[in-house]
Amino acid sequence: MSTTHKLKVHSPFDQQLIKELPMMDEAAVEKTLQTAYALFQNQSAWIPAYKRIAILEKARQLMEGKVEELTKTAAQEGGKPYKDSKVEVLRAINGVKIATEEISQLKGEQVPMGITESSVNRLAFTIREPIGVVASISAFNHPLNLIVHQTVTAFAAGCPVIIKPASTTPLSCQALVEILKEAGVPEGWVQMVLCTNELTEKLATDKRVNFLSFIGSGKIGWYLKSKLAPGTRCALEHGGAAPVIVAQDAVMEEMLPLLVKGGFYHAGQVCVSVQKVFVHEKIARKLAQDLAEAAEKLKVGDPLDEATEVGPLIRTGEVDRVEEWVKEAVDGGAELLCGGKRISDTCFAPTVLFNPPHDVRVSKEEIFGPVVCVYSYSDRDKAIELANSLEYHFQAAVFTKDIDLALDTVQKLNATAVMVNDHTAFRVDWMPFGGRDASGEGLGGIPHSMQDMTREKLMVFKSKLLS
Repeated sequence: MSTTHKLKVHSPFDQQLIKELPMMDEAAVEKTLQTAYALFQNQSAWIPAYKRIAILEKARQLMEGKVEELTKTAAQEGGKPYKDSKVEVLRAINGVKIATEEISQLKGEQVPMGITESSVNRLAFTIREPIGVVASISAFNHPLNLIVHQTVTAFAAGCPVIIKPASTTPLSCQALVEILKEAGVPEGWVQMVLCTNELTEKLATDKRVNFLSFIGSGKIGWYLKSKLAPGTRCALEHGGAAPVIVAQDAVMEEMLPLLVKGGFYHAGQVCVSVQKVFVHEKIARKLAQDLAEAAEKLKVGDPLDEATEVGPLIRTGEVDRVEEWVKEAVDGGAELLCGGKRISDTCFAPTVLFNPPHDVRVSKEEIFGPVVCVYSYSDRDKAIELANSLEYHFQAAVFTKDIDLALDTVQKLNATAVMVNDHTAFRVDWMPFGGRDASGEGLGGIPHSMQDMTREKLMVFKSKLLS
């Protein structure tokens, strides 16, 4: 492999060097593109469905034998606590299973003919073909499961895929690629690249790429979309502000642990973390105080410690940013109920703010840190209006025992998914998942991604023997 320099992978918790990996230069990135493109252009080299199924079943078996190893790798490089990283690994294994089963659903349908005079004596049907070369650019916060969503889906759909992991968390990706090779993925069908942002842009926008899967910053995602070659499809997954509407009749003891989990899971570094909680004024302060008491009890620290509930932020600069945003909110009049300070250079205390102003950054932007804002409301429609006022619309939630109120809120919230009596970060890997408006384009979820990574071809057969 041609290289320019080494990528140093550090633990986000203690900043210790974990490993150094070679970075690829322009010639090496070009070679990966040539390899993937040549495989797709040669239809005789396409892997039949039954072989893809066998390979992925073997990969799943190999992953099941490496759960502990994969968990520790993900926790160490990404900072997500051990027990949550283990859940991620098990999800990733199940994701491979879902993709394997979905291969049989990549099918077309018959198109009716003979219903006009001009269409008689014809039989028509569609088939689904792989779309072509897939370039996937991933994020740090789920370093194994996201890679499954962006590589295994492409391979299962019959596409050669080039995966660029986050520079902070490449080791889980490397481990999965090695597992896939061991399972029998032929050379060149799943390739990992580590390269500069400039070369990543060249990869994503190359005309030989038919599909771009991007998870990360909206600024970068929308920029890359503007540079895509004509005809290249894309799926963009960006951030959100995850609003929650809490009605007066919400069951506090059931709701509280869900909000704590949804708000502070992975130190809030999830695109659908609970961030803005709009609560009826009669219960708002109690909910905020109870949330703060629960947040203060969370164990913050080393992600490899099985007792840890909240780990570090991915970079020390993120600790600085979150601290600055919280200070701005408090200076602007927010009531700080807990946290509000760094625990170390890498960890920030779980924080609850009550009634921060609507013009400060914790209210206007995605926080991506362990901070939950609680807002008191008297008019639910105005609370929904505030929830919808940001340009980010991803997942949202409502807590109530009133089914009519729940359905009305679901209808009025601008979101791709609304959870009723559950936190905004709920996800299973077969459901549609993605943002709308500034939060992204297209839907993830393994079956949906696989459908997107194929395209339809119509065949019309004419014969006088057909009625």
